[in-house]
Amino acid sequence: MSFNTSSRQLSKTDEAPEDVPSQEVTPLDAPAPGDTVQTSEAETPEVSAPEAKAPETEAPEAKAPEAEAPEAKAPEAPEAEAPEATTDPEPKAPEAKDPEPETPEAGASQTETSQTEASETGTPETEGPEAEAPDADAPEGEVEAPEQAAAAPDPAVSEADTPTAPRPRRWRRVWGGWREKYPVAARVLAWTTTAVALAVVVVALLMPTQADKVRLAAFVRLPVEAIFGAALLIVLPRKPRIAVAAFAGLGLGALTVVNFLDIGFNEYLGRGFNVVLDWSLFSDAQGYLQDTFGKGGALGIAALAVTLVIAVLALTTLSVIRLGNLAARHTETATRTTLVLAIAWVTCAALGVQYAAGIPIASEHTMQALQFKAEQVQRTLQDEAEFAKIAKKDNFANTPPDQLLTGLRGKDMMITFIESYGRSAIEDPVMAPGVDATLTAENKKLTDAGFAAKSGWLTSATYGGSSWLGHSTFMSGLWISNQQRYRTVTAGERLTLPGAFKKTGAWDTVGVMPGVQKAWPEQNFYGIDKLYDSRKLGYKGPKFSWSTMPDQYALTAFERLVHSKKHDKPLMSTIILTSSHQPWAPIPELVPQDQVGDGSIYNAIEKAGKKPADIITDSTKSKQEYGKSIQYSVSSLINYLVKYGNKNTVLIFLGDHQPIARVSGNHASRDVPVSIVAKDPKVLDKIAAWNWADGLQPKQDTPVWKMNAFRDRFLTAYGSTPAP
Repeated sequence: MSFNTSSRQLSKTDEAPEDVPSQEVTPLDAPAPGDTVQTSEAETPEVSAPEAKAPETEAPEAKAPEAEAPEAKAPEAPEAEAPEATTDPEPKAPEAKDPEPETPEAGASQTETSQTEASETGTPETEGPEAEAPDADAPEGEVEAPEQAAAAPDPAVSEADTPTAPRPRRWRRVWGGWREKYPVAARVLAWTTTAVALAVVVVALLMPTQADKVRLAAFVRLPVEAIFGAALLIVLPRKPRIAVAAFAGLGLGALTVVNFLDIGFNEYLGRGFNVVLDWSLFSDAQGYLQDTFGKGGALGIAALAVTLVIAVLALTTLSVIRLGNLAARHTETATRTTLVLAIAWVTCAALGVQYAAGIPIASEHTMQALQFKAEQVQRTLQDEAEFAKIAKKDNFANTPPDQLLTGLRGKDMMITFIESYGRSAIEDPVMAPGVDATLTAENKKLTDAGFAAKSGWLTSATYGGSSWLGHSTFMSGLWISNQQRYRTVTAGERLTLPGAFKKTGAWDTVGVMPGVQKAWPEQNFYGIDKLYDSRKLGYKGPKFSWSTMPDQYALTAFERLVHSKKHDKPLMSTIILTSSHQPWAPIPELVPQDQVGDGSIYNAIEKAGKKPADIITDSTKSKQEYGKSIQYSVSSLINYLVKYGNKNTVLIFLGDHQPIARVSGNHASRDVPVSIVAKDPKVLDKIAAWNWADGLQPKQDTPVWKMNAFRDRFLTAYGSTPAP
């Protein structure tokens, strides 16, 4: 009874409210010298946690100094028992971390729901002190005996010596209070967050790499990676579990970003993202966006892309950590669920159960994707060395100049690429009617002017973009399908088609490249003596999205600056037309030849044309505008040839690649049309064995060659003698 009495006396003498929450020792609250000795002795068990409960069994011994207190200082007899009360907080040292067994009042006030949610958030330590705080301020009249006395701090004990749990962070205190005040809302929020985390992980594990395969059935499968991951996180201790979950979440986020890149590359380039080679293409993509949407728009898109990448990495990481913690808190349920899912996965895999063809319920998508990327990296690294050896082998490398292209001596040669001119332009039901009509009309113009043409198909090394890969493949005779091969071949001395004409000494070689807007070191590799890029063609009109100038103007400038001049030798001209480059809005219009001038006439045409935003998200509109751009480019070229060509003019024109999948269609071929046009019938007679179709439009059954095969066949057909 003396223990309970002393506890109540302490609460009466030291009940100043400002002292309770602060737990600070001030000079006014300092104990007497004689009490200090007793306090320090009583505090000795507090330092050692294992001895924290020893004072409870030795409570009678703690009263030994109490009996002497009245003898030493009679007037302060009631206060002499204060040190005895300091023994109350001693057993509270371990209780601060587990307040529920020692604080029935606080435990009774908490609902079952709030306890469950508190365990989910992993912050039980922060709620114990908060639940006990009101007890310390209980009115004097309440007889709560040991519990309230234990909850009240002793001003005689310094805060540094009190082995209580650290004060929780403010956001945790606020969250804990909100959770207790609104338990239903807190429960709903917790379940919703868990559901979102689960959805994020499942979507990341099952995301296809092609846009046309993104459908609901692809995301309602059993990913084996999730089953293995759950089993691992269940058995790991807390710190390793969080570390593994964070690492797995970051890896899953990175894989998700790569999956998005795969979708984009498949949509635009007809292939997946190469993690070794394709990083350099982002600078070209930024230039394309800037030309299409302006500098501000390009920066905004780039900032949005970076933000999305960071968000994906953060979201997948937090989701895996949350699910791992949830599984660890409910080990029995998580173990049973994981076991059931594992049995279901094995059963479905053994029986080959599928939602539809190619969509098995038992999924290994992520493992297969990682395996494919690893093999891709290995193949890419091996390909570099192998291609370097292939590039050194050239059937015409040592052919003497007088044995090269003997069948074309004296001819004015033109090799012209039409941007994105692919097979789909001739065969797609949306684009074909207009394009085919144009080819028929332009072929009639040629015939009326005395020209004839033969056409075939070539399979390009690229698709949807990276035009330089198509250009280099066609002119070098090597399959240049990636940036690494392009760097390798352009750094060497491979004989190109322009280079072969130059090597003979019988032609001057020039290049007209309106798409080149800066220094172009590949000029030497191609064997081009004189280059006219966008800066040297004198254009004063507006850009048409990415295209720096209309094709009609580029050809007119070529005539004015190069072709109309007197030359000692015939010309070998390489011309790259750009008006049919995506996004196909706005599109130039043909103007009277005598009004082309410096290009200022195109200002009104550009302003009146469509904007990229008008068509870029609409596949049908994009197809229609793409078809119109091809019609414009072909008409510009044939009009030039009819007006300025002569009996010695030989034109080779082709597409560099198919347009993007949104226009050419999913899984479209990589074929592009190629035509040779000449007035001299002997020129076309030399390729009669090729079985190409007459006219500008190849037939469906016309032979298809790989684009890199053209160089050797062309050199051979026109009198070149192989000499490896």
